Amino acid sequence: MTTTSQARFAGNLQTLSDRARVLMTRLNLYYAAVALLTVVNLYLLAQMALAWRAANSQNATALEQQTIAMKTAEIATKPLEGLDGKLSEATADSDQFYAKRLPIAYSDVVAELGELTKKQGVKLTRVQYADSPVLEGATGALTEVRMDASLSGDYRPLVLFINSLERDKMFFLIRGVTLTGQQSGTVGLRLSLTTYLRSTKGLIPATGSQNTSPSDAAGGGKAR
Repeated sequence: MTTTSQARFAGNLQTLSDRARVLMTRLNLYYAAVALLTVVNLYLLAQMALAWRAANSQNATALEQQTIAMKTAEIATKPLEGLDGKLSEATADSDQFYAKRLPIAYSDVVAELGELTKKQGVKLTRVQYADSPVLEGATGALTEVRMDASLSGDYRPLVLFINSLERDKMFFLIRGVTLTGQQSGTVGLRLSLTTYLRSTKGLIPATGSQNTSPSDAAGGGKAR
């Protein structure tokens, strides 16, 4: 091979080497770009997965809170179901109680006490009355009647008298019981009672304080 041929061959070889180097450089850059793009995609996918998981968790929490709120509201409104009917029923029961168990005048109270003492064989020696209005001006206006009564008799009849007061058709509330003494088998008893006078159309309950004698109580004396 001549010197010229060798020089030409060496030049061609150098050119191929340069091209190969350039090509390898481009491939490296391509691979580097692909690798970088892959990493970026993986990062974005990871972020999307985390965001989706967080969204699902928040949605589940929000759904649970909403469910609890709905259940709470349902429980809170349950007592209000049928409230109109309950109010009507309560009003009817109240009217029935007023009509059947509350007197309209002092004379009714005195007569009832006289009947109960006579039935149980005890003696009513004194009753003092005091009253005050309750729910004045309202539809169900009442007059509270407080009684301070003194009785005497044997122990058992007095106990039966107290039981009869508690179970009587007329409403009596026993506020206090005091034994005042005992002599020759006779027991002294002092009772604090309360009842209520109901008003009727055209009838106003008597007011003020008054005393009733034993004869009035036994005979069903009139209100004064």
